[in-house]
Amino acid sequence: MLENRKAGRAGRGGARTPAFLKNLRGVKDWKEATSWLEWRGIEDIECIAPDQAGVARGKMMPSKKFTSNTSLALPSAVFMATISGEYPENGNGFTYPEDDGDLKLVPDLSTLSAVPWESDPTAQVICDLVHQDGRDVEFSPRAVLKRVVAKYAEQGLKPIVAPEIEFYLVHKNPDPDYPLTPPVGRSGRPIGGGQGYSIAGVNEFDELIDDIYHFSESQGLEIDTLIHEEGAGQLEINLRHGDPVELADQVFLFKRTIREAALKHDMYATFMSKPIQGQPGSAMHIHQSLVSARTGRNVFSDAKGDETEIFQHFVGGLQRHIPNALIMLAPYVNSYRRLVQGGSAPVNTRWGYDNRTTAFRVPRSDPASRRVENRIPSSDANPYLSLAASLACGLIGILEKIKPDAPAVTAVNTNLIELPRGLLEAVALFEADTTLREILGESFASTYAAIKRAEFETFMKVISPWEREYLLLNV
Repeated sequence: MLENRKAGRAGRGGARTPAFLKNLRGVKDWKEATSWLEWRGIEDIECIAPDQAGVARGKMMPSKKFTSNTSLALPSAVFMATISGEYPENGNGFTYPEDDGDLKLVPDLSTLSAVPWESDPTAQVICDLVHQDGRDVEFSPRAVLKRVVAKYAEQGLKPIVAPEIEFYLVHKNPDPDYPLTPPVGRSGRPIGGGQGYSIAGVNEFDELIDDIYHFSESQGLEIDTLIHEEGAGQLEINLRHGDPVELADQVFLFKRTIREAALKHDMYATFMSKPIQGQPGSAMHIHQSLVSARTGRNVFSDAKGDETEIFQHFVGGLQRHIPNALIMLAPYVNSYRRLVQGGSAPVNTRWGYDNRTTAFRVPRSDPASRRVENRIPSSDANPYLSLAASLACGLIGILEKIKPDAPAVTAVNTNLIELPRGLLEAVALFEADTTLREILGESFASTYAAIKRAEFETFMKVISPWEREYLLLNV
């Protein structure tokens, strides 16, 4: 569907229009950016950067000011805040900067794209964070992922990833005290569960999905497939494989896109890990492979098509270190409601061939496409950090030549849970893994752990319906 729409789209200027003007994500320098903005009549620019939660932070400005080499800056505290807007206390290696100095936003012009849901011609650009002297801000999520990718480059390797993002469509619910409920589709009836891979389930939201495709096309985002998942009103979008930073950018923009498309149709799109009690959780599965930077060949397979030691060690690294990186894959208290025994989400550290009960599944493929699917991450995870964590664990396995255990050939998700059961336990494991912290960067590790501890303390201030139901009159 998306390809057909692209083929039928006519750009202004006809065949003589420069290629970069037609290419929605092909701007290379400020001269091209100026032409790109003028050609589209763009009036405003959103200069955005993902914070630790993956929320877009930044500034909006007129396009003429943007192209006049205006300096952009945001307070450093913006990127140390919890999801509720509070700040962690000093301790456990974290120190809050007393001056709260500004961090510079440096636009990555290759990410310049339209904002199709705005009424006035508007564009957006993803920015990197740097200090005033030009150094990368080590604790910024995009920098963390770039750091991991650079460490692969030191080994002559290039990671290739393909995320799969699940989310729910729900009725608008401005009161957080009330449970979320599935929306009503075009049939006029509430959407039920058990609709996995149902075309009829997808068709219930035809007009919304059309807008998702349209908005995606306008931003140069490519959807591989879209399906209805098992949950009531639960959908999944699969992205095409590619460079980790580019794919993280796409997930970052896709989340904004899907939320905006849903609001247009008077409903919410949520990436909460477990938004509706009794329904399946939402995951962000990550397919991962490695290619040689020199030859472009998949190094998970040898010349004969057999598995390589690098493949084995990558899996071994995932098995040993993913539990320690879980706060980057399951970052909130709600995330752990998805990771329960006997559920659809894996709670083990096993691997297997086309075995969906394992944490690390090796799908059926030809040798050139051999890859490992990490099925643990939830859809609430920051895509930059989720990709960075998974790739970092695999890299440790390669560097330390960690051997995996035997592949699982039976269902393994009904045994003991092999992952941390809650946020504080996950933070403790993260802080204790010095090898993982070194790869991700100490500044990030201490900042992120402090944020997660602060979020847990905020959660503990809230009295839940369960407590009122069972403790109010019984204890």
